[in-house]
Amino acid sequence: MGDRTSTHNGAAGRAPVADRPGSIRNVVLVGHSGAGKTTLVEALAQASGALGRAGRVEDGTTVSDHDETEHRQQRSVQLSLVPVEWDGVKVNLLDTPGYADFTGELRAGLRAADAALFVVSAADGVDGSTRLVWEECAAVGMPRAIVVTRLEASRADFGEMTDVCRRVFGGDDPDAVLPLYLPLRGEPGPDGHAPVAGLVGLLSRRVCDYSAGERAERDPDPGHLPLIAGARARLIEGIIAESEDETLMERYLGGADVEVGTLVRDLEKAVARGVFHPVLAAAPGVEGARQGLGTVELLELVTRGFPTPGEREVPPVTTPDGRPRPPLECDPDGPLAAEVIRTSSDPYVGRMSLVRVFSGTLRPDIPVHVCGHGLTGHDGTPTGRPHDADERVGTLTSPFGGQQRHLPLAVAGDLACVAKLSRAETGDTLSDKGDPLVMEPWVMPDPLLPVAVQAHARSDEDRLSQGLARLTAEDPTLLLEQNPDTRQLVLWCMGEAHRDVALERLRARYGVRVDAVPHRVALRETFAERATARGRHVKQSGGHGQYAVCEITVEPLPAGSGVEFADKVVGGAVPRQFIPSVEKGVRTQAARGVATGHPLVDVRVTLVDGKAHSVDSSDAAFQTAGALALREAAAGARIHLLEPVDEVRVTVADEYVGPVMSDLSGRRGRVVGTEQISGGGALVRAEVPRSEIGRYAVDLRSLSHGTGRFSRSPLRHEPVPRQVAERIRGQAESRVA
Repeated sequence: MGDRTSTHNGAAGRAPVADRPGSIRNVVLVGHSGAGKTTLVEALAQASGALGRAGRVEDGTTVSDHDETEHRQQRSVQLSLVPVEWDGVKVNLLDTPGYADFTGELRAGLRAADAALFVVSAADGVDGSTRLVWEECAAVGMPRAIVVTRLEASRADFGEMTDVCRRVFGGDDPDAVLPLYLPLRGEPGPDGHAPVAGLVGLLSRRVCDYSAGERAERDPDPGHLPLIAGARARLIEGIIAESEDETLMERYLGGADVEVGTLVRDLEKAVARGVFHPVLAAAPGVEGARQGLGTVELLELVTRGFPTPGEREVPPVTTPDGRPRPPLECDPDGPLAAEVIRTSSDPYVGRMSLVRVFSGTLRPDIPVHVCGHGLTGHDGTPTGRPHDADERVGTLTSPFGGQQRHLPLAVAGDLACVAKLSRAETGDTLSDKGDPLVMEPWVMPDPLLPVAVQAHARSDEDRLSQGLARLTAEDPTLLLEQNPDTRQLVLWCMGEAHRDVALERLRARYGVRVDAVPHRVALRETFAERATARGRHVKQSGGHGQYAVCEITVEPLPAGSGVEFADKVVGGAVPRQFIPSVEKGVRTQAARGVATGHPLVDVRVTLVDGKAHSVDSSDAAFQTAGALALREAAAGARIHLLEPVDEVRVTVADEYVGPVMSDLSGRRGRVVGTEQISGGGALVRAEVPRSEIGRYAVDLRSLSHGTGRFSRSPLRHEPVPRQVAERIRGQAESRVA
């Protein structure tokens, strides 16, 4: 890792192709927006020979400014694959969005990768959401490394940022987070700022000089040796502490000189095992440089230190009916098991599926079985519906310079884009038709921001359902709900940016324009006191008339009782055959509501008396009389408006517990308890009216600086405060008007 001058085979105008898992590395780049992930990926592609300067592919094809701008904008909100080749190893770089709203794309990248590269800006530091992703990776033992970018910023300090990374990412073992190189500054410019011109390797004590635009190795100046002495000693001790050779520490403490080759091999093993996390530096945007500063060192770390797909466990598989199967291995000759990581629509080739092959070999034009039970939310419930289908694989391609290049195959451990899998959704498993399999789904975040939509014009109504169905099939973090109470079509999103992107995709890809309208919460009504009423429906207009009279009493019941109907008619005042008609009328009116148009619940309606006519009474007449009686009872009684109350569970860092509790109280919430959770932080449990947490997904993110998470579940209905109820009634009357 930086201890030799690398030779490599660039892509040279072709898509990199791997023929065995050992020649593949799958790396996901993680970091907040603005940290420089996309710029770094492009610099790595350029350094490897896959992409020339100014967006020029090595075969001479150019990417126009318009296409490149559009491509970069698309990559900023979705997972993108950029394969490069270095020293005979195919490196699949998975660039993830830095916005918190697109956590689903990040989770897909983590699923497809075998190691993670955390990109941290020296000018901005580490944000809370990046820290949470680090903890997720640590929980599953994913190997990680850190690269510090934006070194050209005037306030950038690599040493200070390394200390921040050790404190934030190191946890109980900060000596497992140490730099491999130190940046060297060149001559100060007119503004007094000295640019980064090279790196000095702590193990090799060699300088990687980038000042001429090409990487060149040389011996350090005498003044460099004191600079690296202390950092080198800490690095050696950190590597030895994680070494599997227990005698190495004894030799080192005894004063023996440990060979650099031994240290490098132990470092590579520790990185692959996920117990040591090196820090590197990169300045990929150096003007005129073919190899951005630190790109070669980073590619060496990825190819030599990060694990191969064969070193990572394959997710468990079952049969479509749930029977367990023996664990699979990352074997190109094994049974086919591939997973759709993400789906998208291309205006030229149609639906494209990004697929990770975990076992077997995927080839073009072969029949496969597509099976999925949907991804799961945080509570373990599926977010999709089970489905099975047989399809034929289209062409296999690989992104290359903004284009798609054909692949002859994709072996176990590799990633490829598959065209025209029309019934495959994100999270689905592709397997042999004769041996169908389903992979254990990964957890996706729950969308918690509701957006009510309606067709912009009549011409959009016909395409609305199909467009929304395709949109949610592509993006599993979108949830579509047809609310039967409010009659609203609700699209649940991760945040406002996610909402804007989803509605724009709906317009641009499927030609459907929609308008966002205020989201309404489904309320309920109930009687606050006992009431009696008489429903009289008597009409005579020639021929058979309509005659029905019924008297009822209405009394409130405990919450959750629903609507009960009782018959206490004596003496046949209401003939037996018409009593079900009265009940039907009462229940129909209860479903419509009696005051504000919301369903009536938690009451007992008792039929106590009535009158009938031997000729003019009918089923329809008594249904109408029953409904009239219930409305009359409501007109003379106090009606409570009920709102749904949710149990809200907020996980947040300790320093934000106070502000979160105050905020929940301001939302008419009741905090019912707090408790410490393992790994640090606190869990705040509260009961909050649903109408007060419509935007909580956005507000909590701002309140907790991106570190807070919450979930909610229905709890019960409670009476709405008088002032709020009056406002809701006014809104209902204005809608009717």
